[in-house]
Amino acid sequence: MKLSGRIVSIALALCMVLGGVISAGAAEFEARIGHIESALQPRHQGLEKVAKLVKERTNGAVEFKIFPSSQLGNQRQINEGVQFGTIEGTVSAAAFLGGFNPSVSIMDIPFLLPTDRAKAQELRQGKFGKELLKSFGPRGFKAIATWPNGRKNFTSNKPLGSVEAYKGQRFRVMDSKILIEQFSAIGASAIALPFGELYTALQNGVVDGEENPLDTIQRMKFYEVQKYLVLSEHGAMEDFILFNPMWWDSLPAKYQDVITTSFMEVMPGVEVHKEQAQKDALAVIKKAGVKVSPLSDADRATMRSLMYPKTIAAYLDRAGSEGEKLVKLYEAEYKRIVE
Repeated sequence: MKLSGRIVSIALALCMVLGGVISAGAAEFEARIGHIESALQPRHQGLEKVAKLVKERTNGAVEFKIFPSSQLGNQRQINEGVQFGTIEGTVSAAAFLGGFNPSVSIMDIPFLLPTDRAKAQELRQGKFGKELLKSFGPRGFKAIATWPNGRKNFTSNKPLGSVEAYKGQRFRVMDSKILIEQFSAIGASAIALPFGELYTALQNGVVDGEENPLDTIQRMKFYEVQKYLVLSEHGAMEDFILFNPMWWDSLPAKYQDVITTSFMEVMPGVEVHKEQAQKDALAVIKKAGVKVSPLSDADRATMRSLMYPKTIAAYLDRAGSEGEKLVKLYEAEYKRIVE
């Protein structure tokens, strides 16, 4: 009897301990966050850090489960899932969001952000950036922040030594009227091709060149079929952190603040990681014999002056009065910060 009583006591104690562990480990609010980049990319590693901070700062009440590499679908499917509430959140590039929110296509405008990273962040977090985040509200998203995810550069099999050199060249672009007008403004032509066909198109001369961040150019081996690269940093690749509004509104305000603060705290590290990836990629590209040159300040100013009017017009054709309001706000902020 004594042994039996002892076993019962141990069993009861074990149940109490396990019950405490289960209770302590059960999150009150769970969010599945899907994205399409690999687990090795800065976006995912940044999300892992955010998840850790959120769990710690809410004492386990809020838990993020991160699904990289399109595990929850392609980006369009993930975005739709966030809208409908079958997925709680995503980190999506602006390029995949124009069909959901035309206002965000302003990020396709070349030379939109200053080259100076601190000034770019000021623009991102200022009135313009906040208004851009608000524009997601009527479209079924709660946008809480943006993360930088690199900048595009020009490559080609033909020289790119001056603005005039672009005339007559053919560049691959995503299916965007803004990007087509970007090249038209400098006398080049743009061909919309699926990303998966780009390497072969460059190799076979279907297009002369393309635009992408350096790490993409290196990872996809585009440098193997390109001779020239200009460090133009003309296109900002911005990620938007989006949540399902009903899930977000279910959170206490203090947890909303924790999540927003954690994303903003991790953002500089994500940018540093991304910048290092650019440097590493550039070293590989140079070693392969690609002729690399910076875009001069004079050519940058010329390109911006030629591209801006045509690309803004293409943007406003789609974004309408809401886009016009955003453009006016952007121009006022840009002038204050940069000029």
